[in-house]
Amino acid sequence: MLNTSHFKIIAIGKIKKKWIQSGIEIYLNRLPNLKIIELKDSNQRKETIAIKESLKKNDTLITLNENGQSFTSIQLSKKLQEPHHQNIIFAIGGPCGLSPEVNRAASWQLSLSPLTFPHEIARLLLIEQIYRASTIAKGNPYHKN
Repeated sequence: MLNTSHFKIIAIGKIKKKWIQSGIEIYLNRLPNLKIIELKDSNQRKETIAIKESLKKNDTLITLNENGQSFTSIQLSKKLQEPHHQNIIFAIGGPCGLSPEVNRAASWQLSLSPLTFPHEIARLLLIEQIYRASTIAKGNPYHKN
């Protein structure tokens, strides 16, 4: 079973668009255990240090990257349920993306799409997919094949 209490999102920058914040809030209400850590939008070196300082020893880091691995929603749900994936930390870069150092430190890289999205939209899409993965794991009808 997918335990979203073991999930965190480290995101560079704040959500500025109200419509995106409204969408995020809808899913956060459905995922009350999901934690989001917002880090100050700065330069990649400072962002890299802040991300690394936010990680604990047993965290599984997953970075969002357009060159990462693509999954269907069902495949992602199964991947997130693997027993060795405890304390999953998703990292979303700011406007300049994540540094190569952060991407190399990741257990794996996730691509939400081959398209590039603004970091605010990527955060909304990721949270929706985490919610979808949890409903798939529970057999909830939210996800339709």
